[in-house]
Amino acid sequence: MIFIYVTYPNFKTARKIIRALLEKRLVICANVFPVSSIYRWEGKIEESKETVSILKTTKSNWEKVKREIAKIHPYKIPCIVKIEAEADKKYMNWILKNLCSPNPSFP
Repeated sequence: MIFIYVTYPNFKTARKIIRALLEKRLVICANVFPVSSIYRWEGKIEESKETVSILKTTKSNWEKVKREIAKIHPYKIPCIVKIEAEADKKYMNWILKNLCSPNPSFP
């Protein structure tokens, strides 16, 4: 499994993108957090409030998820980062079952 870390300008945008990914069965779950970001952009140091999500999916979905986010994300250069992860067997089975099944359920 993988986690995909993504930043957004606000919760509304994060929700829109996450729901699109869930509807297409590209991710199984997302955790969403408000954050304060400090970064360098176009030669200046910027500060802003953003929203971050940690998306949960399989390694095989990485390219599809990345493309889908890039298609609808408002940032010129969105932060889309893959993080390798390992889950216990029950949770991994739930992920695999529900990314493919039209009737998801939690273990």
